[in-house]
Amino acid sequence: MDPSVSGGIRGPGRERWIDEAAGPVVRPYAMTRGRTRPRGEPLDLVTILVAIGRAPAEPGRLTREQRRILWLCRRPHTIADLASDLELPFGVLRVLAGDLLDSGLVGIQRWTSPAAQTDQNLLRRVLDELRAL
Repeated sequence: MDPSVSGGIRGPGRERWIDEAAGPVVRPYAMTRGRTRPRGEPLDLVTILVAIGRAPAEPGRLTREQRRILWLCRRPHTIADLASDLELPFGVLRVLAGDLLDSGLVGIQRWTSPAAQTDQNLLRRVLDELRAL
């Protein structure tokens, strides 16, 4: 029977698959247990996450996607880059990363260059150059 007529390819457990190489379809709400926002600190596209290096208290409770996030965050990554690298919707990645942040497995890397924050002349030059464009 044609898979397009029967509702797609079915896997061994009768779940719907996109194709044999892709595997089963998992809805975003299933990955986040129905949540659409992280519990703690809001995470935006340019938030930089980095793995703390601590082992999870209960490694079996981490999803496959969370383990992949931890692996990638061995080096600093923005939320946008993680979503792209893992091919996950931004909202899903925000919730999964928020859980890792709450559990202390990742941290937020903040830029704390006092010179860049206090140099008003630098900010004015940047603004002038942007206006010139």
